[in-house]
Amino acid sequence: MYAINRILVAIKDTTARTTPALERTAQLAHSLGAGVCLFHAIPEAIYLDATQLEGPTLAQLEERARRAHTRRLEAMARRLRRRRIEVTTAVTFDYPTHEAVIRAAARYEASLIIVDSPRAAHTAPWLLHFTDWELLRNSSLPVLLVRNDKPYRRPQVLAAVDPGHAFAKPRDLNDEILRFADTLAKPLHGAVHAVYAFNPLPPPATRAADGSRARDTLRAAAQQAQAELEPRLSQLRIPRTRRHVLAGFPVDVIRYVADDVAADIVVMGAVARSGLKRLLIGNTAERMLDRLRCDVLIVKPRGFRNTVARAPRGPQIIAAPALPGY
Repeated sequence: MYAINRILVAIKDTTARTTPALERTAQLAHSLGAGVCLFHAIPEAIYLDATQLEGPTLAQLEERARRAHTRRLEAMARRLRRRRIEVTTAVTFDYPTHEAVIRAAARYEASLIIVDSPRAAHTAPWLLHFTDWELLRNSSLPVLLVRNDKPYRRPQVLAAVDPGHAFAKPRDLNDEILRFADTLAKPLHGAVHAVYAFNPLPPPATRAADGSRARDTLRAAAQQAQAELEPRLSQLRIPRTRRHVLAGFPVDVIRYVADDVAADIVVMGAVARSGLKRLLIGNTAERMLDRLRCDVLIVKPRGFRNTVARAPRGPQIIAAPALPGY
């Protein structure tokens, strides 16, 4: 298990009385004994009129906005404090939002980031909202996307692993996935499942048309997949009834098993990519996000470092130019 001592909750809308992410945070923080920081970034620009001789200064405008958001965050914080959870609040002018969240998590020394990310229909259904997508891609901390308002009750936590490294993930990523799944399940008295989608087909040159040969090939592939999973899952004491090794594409298998076991959380690994692939193709985790009904925890391999600058950018200032006199 990992020690999760501090949780940063990225609040997108401070006018909401409560959010699913807050309820999840309350459960996790109480079970883990973790502190919480409710954070909101103000990415909106401040418009200054160069022709205005009187009126609030830039510092006054910043302070007004900061106080308004802080007041609303404090109202949320009070509800968590009633549950004996240590809560702080923070509001900063910073942009883009995903970088602001990563910077805030570093300042707070958080172990986990939680953010509301309800399911939505997209033209390309596996594309996430840009801010959430960039947060997942850049954050070195695990990020829990809250997809619905269903509370955790002895949650079923599904760890999606790839022991054969068919998808070029670092070798230690499976350990990270399993450890974080265990970290979330145990304090909430839940259960960890593991799912592995393997490729049942041999190289094209060795395939046979004979049906019995195909069945033998599938059986051998399944046995090999089980053998690859055995050492780590036995160490974590995950019983065989909660090991799901199925032939097929990961996107299809993970979704099927998540529905079958009524998973509350799916834990997946993600590796940052560059170029068009990261936006249009992505890996299994990126393509699964909008297909799953449950919450999703995305973890990175050990040693992953984000490239986000540590210093906040401050407010965006747009000055209206003074018009020439007539």
